Amino acid sequence: MRRLSAVLAAVCVPLVAGAPAGADAPAPQPASVSVVQAVPGATVQVSVDGRRVAAGAAVGDVLGPFALDPGSHEISFRAAGVKVSSTLDVAAGDTSDVVLHLPADVGGDPVVHSYEAPSGPIGPGKARVLLAHTATVAPADVEVDGQTVFTNIANGEFADADVPEGSIEVALLPSGAEGADPILGPLDVTLEARTLSMIYAYGNPRDSSMNVIAHTVDLAADGSVRPSRIETGSAGLVGGRVTTFSGGAREDDRDLPVLATLGLVALVALGTAGAGRQRRRARSVPPSG
Repeated sequence: MRRLSAVLAAVCVPLVAGAPAGADAPAPQPASVSVVQAVPGATVQVSVDGRRVAAGAAVGDVLGPFALDPGSHEISFRAAGVKVSSTLDVAAGDTSDVVLHLPADVGGDPVVHSYEAPSGPIGPGKARVLLAHTATVAPADVEVDGQTVFTNIANGEFADADVPEGSIEVALLPSGAEGADPILGPLDVTLEARTLSMIYAYGNPRDSSMNVIAHTVDLAADGSVRPSRIETGSAGLVGGRVTTFSGGAREDDRDLPVLATLGLVALVALGTAGAGRQRRRARSVPPSG
């Protein structure tokens, strides 16, 4: 038995010695973060962890996405009248936007909020929208084809919803002000299937700076199948693509009405396809230091 044990030990030792001495664990997946400049009239220097990523970001610019390690990161904004440094906490695999914008009160200092992207798979024939109210206006109502479908959206609130692809006429009006002129619209817009539009209403209608910033990404299919026949009828919506801000480049001013309508469609989605969905506050990014 002693001899057998010695033989087994001699065989096993080389096998153990030849195995990796603690294989390295896979590196955690980085977070993907885009930075959105939504302060009208400002040209902003943006830094991430002390590294300047933009020297002159104008309103409407979408910077990134930047790959950030899980943990805490400092996002800094500098411009005339703007000096904000905030700490952003991200987890592995996160996808989010960090938005510099003005509060609802006229004359208020710029603030920073982050918005997590709902980037999961989506069903056939659907688009996804996230709408954040980051404008210097009171709560607003949304009309579709002249009918109010969502009310009292306030600064700092947001929601997301999956909606049918297609076209619709929408308008944004002051909350509860029946017969008032729209703040934006009415205009037509289309949303393409299997896309996510991250949309931010910004500015002030009193100085004609009210508009939206949007950027769009493709989504994976969730594996479900579009029905070939629907007994209750067809919505008759027409598919199409909208031009949006993307990749940090700013589109020509002729595209701004289309972007504005895209933001309104996001609000409509909350009333038509997201009935019962609660509005949510954005995640405030606390000042660093």
